[in-house]
Amino acid sequence: MALSLRVIVSMFAISFLLLNQFASAQMAKDMLQEAKIKLSGQVVDSDTGQGLEFATISIFSSVDSSLIGGELTDGAGYFSIEIQSQPSYAIIEFIGFITHVIDPLPLTANTEKRNLISLGIIKMSVNSLALEEVEVRAERSENQFSLDKRIFNVGKDLANRGGSAVDILDNVPSVTVDVEGAVSLRGSSGVRILINGKRSGLGDNLKNIPSNQIDRIEVITNPSARYDAEGMAGIINIVLKKDTRQGFNGSFDLSGGYPRQAGIGANVNYRKNKINWFAGYGFQIRESPGEAFQYTEIQRGDTTLITNQNRDMQRDGRSHTIRFGADYFFNQKTSLTGSFRYQDSEDDNFTLNTYDDYVNQYPGNPSSFSTRSDDEVENENELEYSLSFKKEFSSREHILSISVDYEDELEDEYSGFIETITPLGGQSETLVQRSNNDEGQKEWVAQADYIHPFTKDNKIEFGLKASLRDITNDFEVEENDGSKWFTLVDLTNNFIYNENIFAAYAQYGNKFDKLSYQVGLRYEYADITTELLQYNEINNRIQPNLFPSIFINYEFSEGDALQASYSRRIQRPGFWHLNPFFTYNDSRNIFAGNPNLNPEYTDSYEVQYLKFWEHATLNSGLFYRHSTGVIERIRTLSIDQDGREVTTIKPENLAERDDFGFEFTLSYSAISWLRLDASANFFRSITDGTNFGESFTNDTYTWTSRMTSRFTFWKGSDLQLRGNYRAPRETTQGKSKSMTSIDLGWSKDLLPKKDLTITLSVRDLFNSRKRRYETFGDNFQTRGDFQWRARSANLSFNYRINQKKKRNRPNREFEGGEGF
Repeated sequence: MALSLRVIVSMFAISFLLLNQFASAQMAKDMLQEAKIKLSGQVVDSDTGQGLEFATISIFSSVDSSLIGGELTDGAGYFSIEIQSQPSYAIIEFIGFITHVIDPLPLTANTEKRNLISLGIIKMSVNSLALEEVEVRAERSENQFSLDKRIFNVGKDLANRGGSAVDILDNVPSVTVDVEGAVSLRGSSGVRILINGKRSGLGDNLKNIPSNQIDRIEVITNPSARYDAEGMAGIINIVLKKDTRQGFNGSFDLSGGYPRQAGIGANVNYRKNKINWFAGYGFQIRESPGEAFQYTEIQRGDTTLITNQNRDMQRDGRSHTIRFGADYFFNQKTSLTGSFRYQDSEDDNFTLNTYDDYVNQYPGNPSSFSTRSDDEVENENELEYSLSFKKEFSSREHILSISVDYEDELEDEYSGFIETITPLGGQSETLVQRSNNDEGQKEWVAQADYIHPFTKDNKIEFGLKASLRDITNDFEVEENDGSKWFTLVDLTNNFIYNENIFAAYAQYGNKFDKLSYQVGLRYEYADITTELLQYNEINNRIQPNLFPSIFINYEFSEGDALQASYSRRIQRPGFWHLNPFFTYNDSRNIFAGNPNLNPEYTDSYEVQYLKFWEHATLNSGLFYRHSTGVIERIRTLSIDQDGREVTTIKPENLAERDDFGFEFTLSYSAISWLRLDASANFFRSITDGTNFGESFTNDTYTWTSRMTSRFTFWKGSDLQLRGNYRAPRETTQGKSKSMTSIDLGWSKDLLPKKDLTITLSVRDLFNSRKRRYETFGDNFQTRGDFQWRARSANLSFNYRINQKKKRNRPNREFEGGEGF
């Protein structure tokens, strides 16, 4: 560990010196460009003094009125534009505000800073005649598109208010969340989940992230070399709320619903001069009832063993999440940010499994009847610290950023089991057991990125990253013989997981007329060790890999572009995939890890088309993925010593898989009182599992779709209706049946300044969000359904201080994504 830390420190020290030398040389070069002038300033609301984000600054030549420069303001209203020195004037525009003109521009440079000219604070006044239309039509869209990613703005989705990150992700185009909480992208579970662009313990515990803490969801289906190679299907980045505007700003949330759920939340910031303080708090209480049914047949010669299993679940939980931090702005282009997050959660879950066993005949009299209850208490604490530095040089595209993050997580799970077995005509037997699982995780992440533009469209980018992660898991199962507790040695273990990943990347992009490209290469060196202490079993794997990426874009016209891309990805087995311990909450259905599991590699190809019209946006694409060493859970059935069927689910590496697909997302808003968002994903998946036998080979077609309609039928009031459909899908051992659900939401703005919003939402209106499945093997078959969460209703209140509804980015700028 000490050697690894020395390597990291040396890497970053050398890299920082090289980057500093390169950056300093470029700054000296920029100072020699006497013919260029840099204009800077801040655009603010004249009434509140708050900076206006996305205001448009356009610089025109006084000679022929041609556009010679332009930019959008940042979150605090600041801008910086580099132009050739010539007579010129500026036009500043922002939706709902009176256009501001500076004619002529004062082009007398500061004698000390030579080519830097400050326009100071530019105050803009509200256009009262246009304000009402702005409030209805100019809010930020629920979905935003570019070629490299799609953005889902959480605040615009009525159905998810008062919910969690799980509820939000289940309504994002191309993303699905199954009834057990597993997230998939384009039908693949190999997706990387980030929080604010970084891996975090929150990514593994999405139900504890309140929706009021989330600003937006970014979906990147084919990431470039800039991003971690982990995640064969792509990356989902959850961006938490943070404000940097001057003065005090905040939003406060209160919610409650049925089944029992309640929450409070706050997100505030206070900025004065160079310091911005920000904080967030979220508290949740939730009750989640669920149920499941499974029918199993297993053939043993001429005998058919049949089991009917019913499961009732009641999950209660509460969580506190606190975020606090500060930005220090050395100047307009240099900042330092420090923050920490603390989360404390407690879950109290009760599960009752009932089993009816039959021999040869069903329905009929069961040969035995048994029940098993699991009363679980889980406590979890997480601490996360972050420090980041950002420096902009001659332009916003010339950037150096450095960050260091540390996370410490502790989790304790205790379960008490009582199992009662009653054979037909026999005496009942009772089994009393308990398990305790102590898990700890510590992780250090250090990263440096540098972007150097040679011209507006020609740039190089490179960076370094180191991630050190240690996990310990101590699992013990005990049984009571009526007088004392004794350990079940075969089910008890202490598992240690160490993961060190070092990465470096470089990518280069350029543009010729309407054609642009970007090529990149990422190197990752992974050193992963697992150790099973009881048996002194150590498994060390060294995995050096190269991950190239290529993006080629062609822009037919403004807002009309095509992109072809390729990237190589990896899906490393996670901690739970490798941990061989057996879960013990259900003695008839056992989940186990596989310490011999290998990574899954994917070559990903995409062609994306993006088209903007005045009132509509279309994002469509074709994708193809070829994966080797496919990680898939394999189900096997066996008979225990008491003659009962036991299902074991364990991950294995299948030979390969080919995924083909087409998807589209369409947004339409030509009618002032109606907005429509529709998305669909059609794909074919061919799996070759002949390394495990012919029965694991599969060829399936399926699709998912989602339609959202939003009606503004009364001043300040919205009604939202969303339908979701998942078609049946064949699997290597059976099939998943179709699933349909509908969500409903209504909101109303109140108070004279519309600072208060009340929202009523119903999730899964017809209580139909259930997983239905069938599984087949050489000598067994199962069928069942599973509902993790029942229908729920929620009422929430959101109050804002100095926060207006966010406005659209002007459509005149097209975001081309990677390679532009």
